[in-house]
Amino acid sequence: MGLETAMGLAASGHAVTVVGRNAERGARAVERIDAVATGPKARFVAADLASLDAVRALAAHLAEEGPLNVLVNNVGAMFADRQQTVDGIEASFAVNHLSPYLLTESLLETLRAGGPSRIVNVTSGSIRGAKRSFDAVEPPGGYYGFHWYGRAKLANLAYTLDLAERLRGTGISVFAADPGGAATDMTDGTMRSSRIVSPGLRPLWPLLRRVFEHATSGSAAVAARPSILAASDASLDGRTGLVIGPRARPVTPFAPAADPRTAQAVLGLSKRLAPLTPSADVIA
Repeated sequence: MGLETAMGLAASGHAVTVVGRNAERGARAVERIDAVATGPKARFVAADLASLDAVRALAAHLAEEGPLNVLVNNVGAMFADRQQTVDGIEASFAVNHLSPYLLTESLLETLRAGGPSRIVNVTSGSIRGAKRSFDAVEPPGGYYGFHWYGRAKLANLAYTLDLAERLRGTGISVFAADPGGAATDMTDGTMRSSRIVSPGLRPLWPLLRRVFEHATSGSAAVAARPSILAASDASLDGRTGLVIGPRARPVTPFAPAADPRTAQAVLGLSKRLAPLTPSADVIA
């Protein structure tokens, strides 16, 4: 879906930079993007978004290159088993929320310089099955990948809506994009295991998974439309704080994500876990 988003933006004339861990896959992505580009050639920058220091280095690299008009945070990863990043943080929360949070906060001045500019954070329908406690990076109870993925995406949506209000009037618009369903490596792989949901749901998971697979049978190109619209459509000029739904039009935000108490808890936890400058303290 990220590739389709990049291709859509390149086709409309944007100079696109794509970020990922694998240089070979990055080179293939650039070839596909350049095949449809109507403006400058695309480029690839290698960065491991599971590492906060790598995110800081990426932000510094992009900032050095001058003003930025659009930032699309498309990262999404679900893990069947609990994993920990090099920073000692549970991986689902680190990758799906802390990395886009830290990259965005680190690039705000660069986005101001490129204004009017836009930030687009990709959300997920999984937020509806998430625990809504953000007192700590890990909620109480066992690890269930689907619910923890949803919790990280809920944190990021709450942050996105709060950021939109914080930046209102600055020339930076902030949107969330809900892609709806699309067949991806995550839906074809991780989501096939019933271990990713709580024990009470496991007997029903084969049925629920089939329902989900039917809902996610659309193409990645269709799923990318909300992100492309949020990032580039002139109809959104001067607007901010919107969630662009699967049909590529604004939808009502999930109520818990719009609760100021949720945003306050998420921001407090995010600032502690992912400061803009690295801390000497090890966060467990």
